[in-house]
Amino acid sequence: MPTKSRFTRLDAFTKTVEDARIRTTSGGIVTIASLLIVLYLVWGEWSDYRRIVVHPELIVDKGRGEKMEIHLNISFPRIPCELLTLDVMDVSGEQQTGVMHGVNKVRLASVSEGGQVIDSKALDLHSEDDVAAHLDPSYCGGCYGPPSPPNAQKAGCCNTCEEVREAYASVSWAFGRGENVEQCEREGYAERLDSQRKEGCRIEGGIRVNKVIGNFHVAPGRSFSNGNMHVHDLNNYFESPVEHGHTFTHTVHHLRFGPQLPDGVAKKLGGKTLPWTDHHLNPLDGTQQLTDDSAYNYMYFVKVVSTSYLPLGWERRGQSTGFFGTQSEIPHELLPIGSHGYGYDGSVETHQYSVTSHKRSLSGGSDAQEGHKERLHARGGIPGVFFSYDISPMKVINREERTKTFAGFLTGVCAVIGGTLTVAAAIDRGVYEGALRVKKLHQR
Repeated sequence: MPTKSRFTRLDAFTKTVEDARIRTTSGGIVTIASLLIVLYLVWGEWSDYRRIVVHPELIVDKGRGEKMEIHLNISFPRIPCELLTLDVMDVSGEQQTGVMHGVNKVRLASVSEGGQVIDSKALDLHSEDDVAAHLDPSYCGGCYGPPSPPNAQKAGCCNTCEEVREAYASVSWAFGRGENVEQCEREGYAERLDSQRKEGCRIEGGIRVNKVIGNFHVAPGRSFSNGNMHVHDLNNYFESPVEHGHTFTHTVHHLRFGPQLPDGVAKKLGGKTLPWTDHHLNPLDGTQQLTDDSAYNYMYFVKVVSTSYLPLGWERRGQSTGFFGTQSEIPHELLPIGSHGYGYDGSVETHQYSVTSHKRSLSGGSDAQEGHKERLHARGGIPGVFFSYDISPMKVINREERTKTFAGFLTGVCAVIGGTLTVAAAIDRGVYEGALRVKKLHQR
């Protein structure tokens, strides 16, 4: 038997001869309509295939020994930069050492003068401005009782006012205005402090800390440890010649943990596809607190949740570059502040947070002014703004994915074409049969 005959028997699509086919006007209209519908539905399948959605997942955070960056921008219009101290504490309450930071103190003019920027200086305990280069090389200043600080320019000496202040802090002594201290009188420390009394200060920048429970705070005076307590030298803060004194009225312009999500990513997370999510927003941004009480304390309790954003194709880019994630092979010490958290594969490791706040007067008493007469506060404490953060054991992963695979797209196209033509054939057959019946009725 010829080969053609074998396949002819298997033909499931039998044909009719051309003379047996009937073409009608209604059939042409149905054909054109079905083609338009097929094109529209195929375009919808293509758009659906090209659409990228973000799928959130919740897992247990198994990271260990990681770092976290805190970026802040906070203004204090009624306290000068000379009095402000930024401290970072770990879970045990001890001050973290070796914290990598890029924080600046920005001097602001008084509120009555408009609050414009006067100058900006990096927050550095031993900047080059503190070096007493004009002194005789053999000069060795006294520390007035305490031992010389270990990071002094000259071992066993205190050649600058800053070194004397550090020496006092190392033995938990209050320093004051530096009266009768040769180094401070030579540098005009008291005069410089008095000239800035009416100024404000803005603290901006970032710090990189261990990803563990801790806190950071902005408080007046040099900090030191007294036994198991963390205290500050508050003499210059409370003994202010300014009318009404200094206060911790402040505005949190910006506070975030980790890198900021790019605008394109933020639009995807906060758009119509995911209207319920807002973790690209920082809840403390724009927060303002006002007080006329010098002895006032603000506390913000922050719950930090690790959040990853994995763009489409991040695995493929990771394989091509040889690096996955953000840590890769580069030590964090070599990464500048602001670059930690961005991966070579396009991923972003950041954090979202929730916050509750609490404020109280250090004089004690009830919260009657806040509408809570039943709430009583103890006396004592340190004036300032405190941020206590806790790390959640859970982690959110936002993964970009396509809604369907290419095979799913082809399947959808076939279903659209087959389904549309089948329905069109049924409609055409119904219209044709109806026309024949109407014609027969008219012939009778």
